[in-house]
Amino acid sequence: MPSFDIASKVDLQTLDNAINVAKKEIDNRYDFKGSHISMELNKKDMVINLEVESDMHLKQVQDIIISKSMKQGLEANAFDFSKEASPSGKYIRKAIPVKNGIDKDMAKKIVKLIKDSGLKVQPAIMDDIIRVTAKKIDDLQEVIQLCRTSALDIPLQYVNMKS
Repeated sequence: MPSFDIASKVDLQTLDNAINVAKKEIDNRYDFKGSHISMELNKKDMVINLEVESDMHLKQVQDIIISKSMKQGLEANAFDFSKEASPSGKYIRKAIPVKNGIDKDMAKKIVKLIKDSGLKVQPAIMDDIIRVTAKKIDDLQEVIQLCRTSALDIPLQYVNMKS
């Protein structure tokens, strides 16, 4: 039976390259001259730690991270900007987690979306991936289109296609 996996993985090397390119742009931009801006990627926890002087700089640095990441091939919704920034002293700190893997709630939501579509496929949650099997490859391709057109707020990859 044909099958494929729905995964949500962020390549660590690509993310590291995007952060390094963003750091270079910040170093070269005139509007950041003389400002304290620190950007660190915690590779173990997949978190970007920012430390800036003002809210305006924070918004600009976030925009730079998104644009440089998209040029590297990462999706913008891979970053979770929902956490509030915390002021500490004269700097503002913000931790930006990178979404890696499909959590249980999102997996259940994706499986429900697939089952509600009425396609003749069998989705199954396996740790942080979802395996979808069907009798016809056309049904699997329809599942991929369905997932791409729904607003799921998580970057999805469709891997391990077997026929």
